[in-house]
Amino acid sequence: MLIQTERLLLREVEESDFDAIHAYASDPEVVEHMAWGPNTEQATRDFITNCRSKIQSDPRLEYVVAVVPKGQSELVGTVGIYLPSGHAHSAMLGYAFGREVWGKGIASEAVRPMLEVAFDVLRLDRVWASCDPDNGASARVLQKLGMSLEGHLRHDQNIRGVLRDSLVWGMLRNEWLNPFETEEFL
Repeated sequence: MLIQTERLLLREVEESDFDAIHAYASDPEVVEHMAWGPNTEQATRDFITNCRSKIQSDPRLEYVVAVVPKGQSELVGTVGIYLPSGHAHSAMLGYAFGREVWGKGIASEAVRPMLEVAFDVLRLDRVWASCDPDNGASARVLQKLGMSLEGHLRHDQNIRGVLRDSLVWGMLRNEWLNPFETEEFL
């Protein structure tokens, strides 16, 4: 998988991405609202091994890509589409980025083509994502992409021993294809 946007290159995760992935995945501020991390070196190695193993899976159920700014060699984050096993019609979206690119529109620019993969290539009917209610930046990314807030789940995540809520966001295929025909614009 290789995708280019105006400022970014999205490519498969490589073994050589260890240092860059570990830099953000071990940062307590980056993973503050995540159910995983801060990563140990072994957890980062396991993540990369998992990403690499999924490339050859048939059927492929995980599409995790490295996000690399054009003109640079190191990634600044990853974006993934995760399908459940079986005949899926929906998938989960996930992403994580280093603090150095927060607030620069990188997340939105990287996630948009992954939604295109989900709806136009994989022909999914629904993509969903969740974020902690205290993670306003992530909620803004999902809203900017046109996802709708579908629900507020109470105490559904145990993050480092603390029960936390989640906001669930979703987008349907017809909303992706016809964004101005959604309820929000009527």
